[in-house]
Amino acid sequence: MLVYAGTYTAKGSEGIYVFGFNEESGALAPVGHTAGVVKNPSFLAVDAAGGRLYAVNELAAPAGEPSGGAVSAFSIDRATGVPRFVNRQSSHGTSPCHLSLDATGRFVLVANYGSGTAAVLPIGADGGLGEAVDVVRHEGAGPNPARQEGPHAHSVNLAPDNRFAFVADLGLDRIMVYAFDAEAGKLRLRSELCAEVAPGAGPRHLAFHPGGAHACVINELNATVTVFAYEAAAGRLRAVQTAGTLPAGYTGKNACAEVQVAPGGRFVYGSNRGHDSLVVYSVDEATGRLRLVGHESTLGRGPRHFAIDPSGTFLLVANQATDSLVVFRIHPETGRLLPTGRRAAVSMPVCVQFAAD
Repeated sequence: MLVYAGTYTAKGSEGIYVFGFNEESGALAPVGHTAGVVKNPSFLAVDAAGGRLYAVNELAAPAGEPSGGAVSAFSIDRATGVPRFVNRQSSHGTSPCHLSLDATGRFVLVANYGSGTAAVLPIGADGGLGEAVDVVRHEGAGPNPARQEGPHAHSVNLAPDNRFAFVADLGLDRIMVYAFDAEAGKLRLRSELCAEVAPGAGPRHLAFHPGGAHACVINELNATVTVFAYEAAAGRLRAVQTAGTLPAGYTGKNACAEVQVAPGGRFVYGSNRGHDSLVVYSVDEATGRLRLVGHESTLGRGPRHFAIDPSGTFLLVANQATDSLVVFRIHPETGRLLPTGRRAAVSMPVCVQFAAD
């Protein structure tokens, strides 16, 4: 396997870093990096074939400009695994923070945190990006004046059948639901399907269970995970549970970041920045409800993102505040995280993604 790490480039990072990953031991071996061709390639997405990589350029707008954010396209060198820059397109918003590929491989969808917008960019034959074919803008605010003064689109995910797009908006406490036209790349708001979380919760990222019957949303501001039952035919999310991410009695500051479902669907993980841990849940397969298993220190500070390898054996966490990638082994029966002693140094890692070598 290969591991790609997206970073902030403020402290000397050159951009996107590539590691070889030993599937027996969990060891990480440096392969190369993108050598300064893009700024703040924070969140990444790799296509299913492992030949193309896309990265947001998480930038605010310069003075007098309507949009500073962008999405960069790369081809992956088959010999080395190192991404080669192809082109860049505007994300049609500020501070883009998340992107995803649709199931056809024809479009990149990007969420712009700063401007509360989401855009759809077409992918060309060479893997490069064309001008956006659709842009949607959210409106409104939430009860937290410091973080919810306006809309903040924080992630965009496609349904397993590619028919609907879900944009978690931290500023609105809402999961916006759009019908997705996979031929034209168009988004059509389905306001009657939009799902709410608790006021002030701040939904951030979403992950579907295998099979698509349930989805989990991690709420950054109130340290919870909301479980939804998903009606695929209608595109409707129905909340069935909200579970806390922190240990009882913890009173320090915290901001949640990432949520993922392990392959097989038996375990769910979420990251706590502040408590600097990953929360571990087991999953009731019939209802999707979560049961707390425990918490594991990330052996660093500011766990922004993490990734689980396709076999469900290892979990790799990016500690942004302490410039490290740390590897854990997943206990196959309990889901608990076991430190392996394996780690790698990366300046301000924001996102990690596994890909086939």
